This record gives sequence, structure tokens and C-alpha cells, in this order.
Amino acid sequence: MKKFAPLLLLLLLIFTLTACAGNEADASGVANVAQSVAASDAVDTAVSTQQTVTATAVPVTVEYDSEDLDTNTADATATTITLAGDSITVSGEGAVADGSSVTITAAGTYDISGTLNNGQIVVETTDADPVVLVLNGVDITYATSAPIYVSNAEKVVITLAAGTENIVTDGDTYQFPDAATDEPNAAIFSNDDLTINGSGSLIVNANYNNGIDSNDDLKIIGSAITVNAVNDGIKGRDSIAVKDVTITINAGADGMQSNNDEDAEKGYIAIESGVINITAELDGIQAETSLLVSGGDINITTGGGSGNSSSNGGGVWGGRGTEGNPNTTTESVKGLKAGADVTITAGTITINSADDAIHSNGRITINGGSITMASGDDGVHADTSLVINGGEINLTQSYEGLESALITINGGTMHLIASDDGINVAGGNDGSSINGRPGQNQFSASGNYHLYINGGYIFVDAGGDGLDSNGAFDMTDGVVIVNGPTNNGNGPLDYMGTFNITGGFLVAVGSSGMAQA
Repeated sequence: MKKFAPLLLLLLLIFTLTACAGNEADASGVANVAQSVAASDAVDTAVSTQQTVTATAVPVTVEYDSEDLDTNTADATATTITLAGDSITVSGEGAVADGSSVTITAAGTYDISGTLNNGQIVVETTDADPVVLVLNGVDITYATSAPIYVSNAEKVVITLAAGTENIVTDGDTYQFPDAATDEPNAAIFSNDDLTINGSGSLIVNANYNNGIDSNDDLKIIGSAITVNAVNDGIKGRDSIAVKDVTITINAGADGMQSNNDEDAEKGYIAIESGVINITAELDGIQAETSLLVSGGDINITTGGGSGNSSSNGGGVWGGRGTEGNPNTTTESVKGLKAGADVTITAGTITINSADDAIHSNGRITINGGSITMASGDDGVHADTSLVINGGEINLTQSYEGLESALITINGGTMHLIASDDGINVAGGNDGSSINGRPGQNQFSASGNYHLYINGGYIFVDAGGDGLDSNGAFDMTDGVVIVNGPTNNGNGPLDYMGTFNITGGFLVAVGSSGMAQA
């Protein structure tokens, strides 16, 4: 496939179609979109023989119950719990105080206020109705376990009272009854469904492990929350759903994580709206199955940022890396990550990541939104397929810009800067990597790979190949401008199969050492 020339030349390839490109191009575009969907299934099958993808994409549908949305704290029947340093006073039914700890044993509403120097709020009830904890200006510290611990309940709702600041802090060493017990392991920990709502604010200082952790579903609605955690910031094992929030997370591991790998319908994250700022040593937002972003303003920095990769003289890749990378450990420092599916329909997303900015072990679909990324490895990487239907993508730094076994671009505006390939169909083990790759992904050298461009505006500035397909390349519409490499080991266009262009506008400039047309 590759032919080298002895001299460095400037190659200008301009493909324009007029006259007969009208209706024929439109029909061809529709056909190619349908073909790309069929090809996606074929690629899924081909790739699955090379690597194991256990997660399955989950249709993400979040239902908010009435108690999830109810922030009314004026309940005349509420039990009052007053925290007073080293003691607790209870006025009402359903709660029992014992020194600096209180146990809630019945469903209902509990209004909690005051300061607790070293104590715990425990929920332990078999009632079918929810327990509502109204945090009305609390400062709770517990040195040896979770300050708020839901041991058993059908559902718990924590409501942050309007105009209040609430602080929850744990110690750096927990005490457990025996060696087999390792929970609770978060400053706010629930074994069951947990919802946090209300217009007040919450600060969680997690010095032992995680900040907020639910073993079931976790929903956060309309709240202002800051989490400082030595491990994961916010964790919902079965799912996480957030809307209308203001969340700031500083995490020693993942910022947000849903990790149920036993139930095929769980392990997803849905972000609907709000402002989310995450600084994480590992992944920013990580879902075991599916990740849906349908709105919001999301800002993520992982692993010290894009400058902290081996390609830039950092040191991340010797101690952290991607699954499947033979040169690194299994730790991951990606921005948005899912085991099966990432879908972005709207929102403003800014990512500065040491590893891939957006990553899926399965598929990625981008339908809209404004995405700005700087990546120490790939800008957007999907193991099986990447579909871009719309939105704005501005990739200011990457090793490879867009990467997947199948890439279909139907619309959108993209500006991609890459030190190696701008758009790479197949992966990094194709021998075209320059100076070694910080995070190679495991694709085979051949397979049912395809690049479809059916629309959109794409500008590529690449140090390696501009557009690189280890299979075929079809273009029916759109505008593509490639500022390609100056070294003879790469070219502005590099494809192993056929190249068919029936519409659109393509300009590719770069070295002639691997010229193809």
C-alpha cells in the first residue's frame, strides 16, 4: 500500500464534483449511511474476535419519581434532629439517639440541623416508603466511619434546605467490625437508592475513600455539591443521573463512576443539565455500560492534563494507561468513558485529558453539542464504531484525532489537530506511529474497516496521515481540508482498500512520499 519517493514534494489533491453530483450524490449519501450501519455490525463481529468487550449498551431512560423532585421542607409532621457538638436531641417519632449517633428506623421526614463533632446519622428501616433527610445547615464529622450511612432502606432522599450550607467530613481511617467487612466506604454511603435534591449546598470531604456512594441508583437534582475525595468523587453502582446541578469534584481516582458489571441493564450514567467541573487523577466520568450527555456545561481534567503524557515528556504512560495497551498498567485517565456506548446529543464539553478525551469500548455517537478537547492520546476513540451526525468538535491537541474500526461522519463541524493521524480507521498498530504511541489500541492490521464521509466540515492538521483507513474510504458529501505531514513516512491520504468519491469537496496537502489518489 505504501510507496516512498526519494524527494519531499508538496502534494495538492483537489476533488470537486459538479453537474452530475447533485441527485446522485444525495442518493449515494443515503445508501452509504445505511451501508455504514450494516458495516458497523460487521465490524463489531470482526473486532470481537480480537478483544473481549463484556459490556452491553443500555438504552438510557431516567425516570424521576415525585419524591426525587419534591424539595418542600415545610412538613409539620417532620421529626426534628438537633446536633449539638457531642450530643443529639430528637423531637418526634422514628429516630433514636445514642450519644453522638442517631439511628432512623422509620420512613418519614427528618429535619436535621447543627454541628456534630464526631458522630453518625444512620438509616436502618424496612419500611416501603422513602426516608427524607432534610439537611438544614449541618456540619457532621465522623473520624472512623461514614458520617451519613444508609444501612437499609427502600429509598433515601437527602434534601438540601434552601439558603443553607451543609458539610460532611470523614476521617482517613475507618473501623470495621471484622476483616470481611469493607463498607461503608464513603463519607455519604447508601446501600440502597439515594437521591440528593434541594437548592442548598453540600460540601463533602472524603479522606478515607469515596465522597458520595450508592450501591443502587443515585440521582442528583438541582443541588450545588462540592466533593473532595481521595478516591472516587461520586459513585452510583447501578446508575447515576444528574440534572440542573452545580457539581465540583476533586478526586484522587475517578470523578464520577457507575460500575455495575453484573446486570446488563445497569452501570449507566445520564447527564441532562447543569454545570459539572471535575479534576480527577484517573477517569473523569466512567460508566460500565452506557454514558449519555444530553446537556449541561461539563469541564474535565484527568491525569494532570494532556501535557502529562509520554509523548509530551510527561510520565503518565509508565504508570497509567488504557486497557489493551501492552506498555502500561490497567489504570485509565480518560475524560468521558464507557464500556459499551457513549452518546452526546447536546451540551458544552471541555476536556483536558492525559489519555483519550472520549472513549468507548464499543460505540460512540455524537449528534450535537460543542466539544473542546486536548488529549494526550486520542481525541475520540471507539473500539467498534464512531458516528458523528452533528455538533462542533474542536480538538486542540492529540496523538490521533478520531479513531475507530468504522467511522461515519454525516454532519458537524470539526477542527482536528493530531501529532499522528487526524482520522484513523483501524488503530495505532498499523506501523504509521511516529516516535512510538503513548496509548496504542489493539486493532488488527486488516479487517472490515471503513471511513464514510457523507457531510459536515472537517479540517485536519496532522503530523502523520491526514485521513488513514486500513480499509475503504467513501465520500459522498461535505467539505474536508487536510493539512498533512511533511515527512515521507506519512501522507495526507492513506487507505488500504478502495477510495470512492461521488460528492463533496476534498483538499489534501502534504508529503508525496506516500501519495495516493
